[in-house]
Amino acid sequence: MIGFTLRRLLQAVIVIIGVVLVVFILGKQIPGGVASIALGPRRTAVQIAHFNRVNGYDLPLWDQFYQYVRKLFTLDLGYSYAHNEGVEELIAQRLPKTLSLVGVSTLFALVIAVPLGILQVVRRHKLTDYALTTASFVFYAMPPFFLGFLLVLFFSFDFHFFPVSPPINSGGWTIFTDPRAFVMPVITLSAITIASFSRYMRSSMMDALAEDYIRTARAKGASNSRVLYGHALRNALIPILTLIGLSLPAIASGALITESVFNYPGMGLLTVTSALNDDIPTILGTTLVITVFTVAGSFLADVLYAIADPRIRLGSTI
Repeated sequence: MIGFTLRRLLQAVIVIIGVVLVVFILGKQIPGGVASIALGPRRTAVQIAHFNRVNGYDLPLWDQFYQYVRKLFTLDLGYSYAHNEGVEELIAQRLPKTLSLVGVSTLFALVIAVPLGILQVVRRHKLTDYALTTASFVFYAMPPFFLGFLLVLFFSFDFHFFPVSPPINSGGWTIFTDPRAFVMPVITLSAITIASFSRYMRSSMMDALAEDYIRTARAKGASNSRVLYGHALRNALIPILTLIGLSLPAIASGALITESVFNYPGMGLLTVTSALNDDIPTILGTTLVITVFTVAGSFLADVLYAIADPRIRLGSTI
């Protein structure tokens, strides 16, 4: 298990370095670079040259990348001239808000999706199964921004049930102290996840019920509920463990759209506004954080699956 974990950890580090390198190089292709943001539209060529010399932007590209990576070990992500604040400070303010929103959305999706998947198996090939399958396909195909706009249109403008957006000055714990303001963002983020998880849960339960140990349990006289919840469910949840890790990047990327729709000041909105303003240091910082969470999600999925299924970590091909 230790060797398996170390191999996956090494792969994660390589992926993070590769993504940072690609984004760093792409950021250097923007005309004017960081100087265009720091000096404003009235900048001159002399001012740009002086700014680049003072901040080391006139060094070779490989040297600039080395200096940037070296600063990362001290959590120095650069300075945002668009916000007049350090990038690490911006991320420290926004990251807890996104983590709370994404965390609650994922938990909500799991609580809803797992029972729905089981219900579809119990009522398979009946009206309930067909109705839930149709709803899953609809929500899975629906873009998050479209669902968000529909929720705002009906529940804010027409019926006035919920506010259009969470409070601008909300913190990471506001979602627990003022949950009414976060109902629509949570639904928007979790709708696609519920649709996906419920389908996987249904498929996994169907596969588990076709195994030999299920027939053995039935032959011994075990009740349907005992077979379903005591034997099949335990094994059917193993693929869901993988999905939890692999879905975190998808949910986090969906937060880019959801936070923009609801004007929620989290990491997603910060990334979008930084991209629109060519705020290169902030884009590098947010991309690095999103990459770390993406790799961490995949790493978590591998480890959880290896713990649940020893064949994964003992396989000769791993």
